[in-house]
Amino acid sequence: MSRFLEIVRRDLRLALRQGSDSVMVVTFFVLTVVLFPFGIGPEVNILERVSAGVLMVTALLASMLSLDRLFQADYEDGSLELLVLTPAPLSVVVAAKVTAHWLTTGLPLLLAAPVLAVLLHMNADGFGTLLLAMALGTPTLSLVGAVGAALVLGARRGGVLLSLLILPLYIPVLIFGVGAIDAAVTGLSTGPHLLILAGILAAALPLAPWAASAALKQALE
Repeated sequence: MSRFLEIVRRDLRLALRQGSDSVMVVTFFVLTVVLFPFGIGPEVNILERVSAGVLMVTALLASMLSLDRLFQADYEDGSLELLVLTPAPLSVVVAAKVTAHWLTTGLPLLLAAPVLAVLLHMNADGFGTLLLAMALGTPTLSLVGAVGAALVLGARRGGVLLSLLILPLYIPVLIFGVGAIDAAVTGLSTGPHLLILAGILAAALPLAPWAASAALKQALE
């Protein structure tokens, strides 16, 4: 646990010192959502109907922007090889880096979502479910994205390849996240959708760090 916390603190310090990734992710999220009322018109009914899908899709795309740098910076300066040599299992190192990634990208998206939901005239009944869906979905996006980032580590045009690899894996989070919000707005039960999101997260927590650590070992050999 001490190694885990040390790596989290290290990555948080680096992210706060640079700051560009977090700002870029949130800026992309805000600007993309703001553009939708200009594209589909200012009608309240239409904006309310598409608000859940718009927020989840743009959050999904925004979370991908910094994934290619999850391991790349450490790979380029040799820090990744030193992290591999630490006594802690590599899966713990991956879990710590994913945690730091979520804190600097997923959490800001989660905090910005309610403000943008107001812009899109989302029904007030969906606000709580929006936060729950994003709280369950964004960690899964970071975990699955870490596997893709490890697989394309060192590859040319890795960002494009990363998008092709992980976008299909993001679809379940998108479907059940939007379904939960729509169910809340229409007065239906949100439990099944949220439970599935929680189940996906529970499966990704042990599997994604293990798969990403195996890919990292392959990339470093």
